[in-house]
Amino acid sequence: MLTNFFDGITSYGAAFRHISKHGLWAYVLLPGLLTILIAVAVFGAAWGLSDNIGDQLDNLWKWETGRKLVEKIAQVFGGLLVLAFSFIIFKQLVLVIASPFMSFLSEKVESQLLGKESTSGFTLTQAISDIVRGLRIAVRNLLREMTATIFLLLLGLFPLFTPFTTFLVFVLQAYYAGFGNLDFALERKCRYRESLAFVQNNRMLAIGNGTVYLLLLFTFIGFLVALPVGVVAATLETNKRLSNRQ
Repeated sequence: MLTNFFDGITSYGAAFRHISKHGLWAYVLLPGLLTILIAVAVFGAAWGLSDNIGDQLDNLWKWETGRKLVEKIAQVFGGLLVLAFSFIIFKQLVLVIASPFMSFLSEKVESQLLGKESTSGFTLTQAISDIVRGLRIAVRNLLREMTATIFLLLLGLFPLFTPFTTFLVFVLQAYYAGFGNLDFALERKCRYRESLAFVQNNRMLAIGNGTVYLLLLFTFIGFLVALPVGVVAATLETNKRLSNRQ
C-alpha cells in the first residue's frame, strides 16, 4: 500500500521529465490559465456567501442561552464549510471543463510511451464525450466527497477529534483529486464501472497523486501546472499498471 502511495508522489518527477523531454509545456500552460479563471469565479462567489452561511446556521438556534457560543461556532463552521465546499467544487469544475484538453494530453503521453503517434486528435465530438464522462465522474465524486466532508467537519467541532479530522479531510480531498487525474488515462481503456474498480483497487496511488496535486495548488507556479502535470503523472503510473495486467 505504501509503495503505491510513494509511486503516486514520485511519478511527478517522471512527469516533469517527460514533459520537458517531449516539449509538452504548451499543453500545460493553457489548462493552467483556465484553472485561474475557474478559481477566481468559484472562490469569489464563496467569499460573498461565507457570512450568509454563518448567519443562517446561527438563526437555527432559537434560545438566548448559549447564543454567544453558538454564534462563534456558526461563524467558524460556516467559514470552514464554505471553504471546503468551494475547494471541492473548484476541483471538480476544473476536471470537467478541462477534460477535453486533459484527455488529449493523456492520450499524447500514452502514444509517446508506446512509440507511436496519436491518431484521434482533437474533435468536437470527442470533446463533448469527454465532458459528459467527466461530468458523470464529477457528480458522483462531488456528492460523496461533500457528504464525507460535512461529517468530518461536524466531528472536528469536538477539540479531541480536530487534529484527526483535519488530516482526514486532506486525505479525502487528495483521493478524489487523484481519482480525477487517473480517470483521464482510464477512459480510453476502461468502461465507467471498470474505472471505478481500478481506482478503488489503487486507492493509495490516487491519494499519492492527489497529495502532490493539492500541495502544488498552494503555490503560485504550482497552481498553474498542477492539473496537467498531475494528469501526466497519473497517465505514466496507470499505463504501467494496466500493462502489467495484460
